Amino acid sequence: MESDDEYLMLSGIQHYQFCKRQWALIHIEQQWEENVKTIQGQHVHEKVDMPFIKEQRGNQLIVRAMPVKSESLKISGICDVVEFMKDEAGVQIHGADGTYLACPVEYKRGKPKWNDADLLQLTAQAICLEEMLLCSIPRGYLFYHEIRRRIEIPFTLEMRDRVKRIVEEMYALYVQRNTPKVKTGSYCQSCSLQSICLPEVMSKKTVKSYIEGKIRE
Repeated sequence: MESDDEYLMLSGIQHYQFCKRQWALIHIEQQWEENVKTIQGQHVHEKVDMPFIKEQRGNQLIVRAMPVKSESLKISGICDVVEFMKDEAGVQIHGADGTYLACPVEYKRGKPKWNDADLLQLTAQAICLEEMLLCSIPRGYLFYHEIRRRIEIPFTLEMRDRVKRIVEEMYALYVQRNTPKVKTGSYCQSCSLQSICLPEVMSKKTVKSYIEGKIRE
């Protein structure tokens, strides 16, 4: 049995889509720094991130901060909310009567993004849930705090294939311990790692080796 330590973080898919270098700095070089947006994001998740809290609303069972993983993709993470709707076509849920259809719901701080990062992250959650529950999940929802509404996301074959390709790319970089070179853009202004990305030296060394050199000085 493989250890969960060998699994990549599901949340890294979003980092990878935003910037491959940002993902590597966080997940390979273990670099992190808070900014206003990351703190706001934590505030949005305060209500939903209550591990193993279940709430029954009529025919609906709501599970918050549900741990999930995929053995085929070797990723693991946490679903903000999984809504289980009672349905004869559903699957059995431990500790609950009847059968249910699962639907993941991810909460985001801002508004819909210019890329597909949020959609891919949610699709990865669905893949994990399908493996764990032995079921099919056709759709999920993204709730954006800034616009105060949820958006339905269909889990298409194309999105599922993209998730698999992206995770394969992430693993290749992770195994090689390879931090990609920076590709600057307007998105750099909103990156929480601006002060440690160090694009002026990244072509020569890793951030970790740069910092260690500064400490020795």
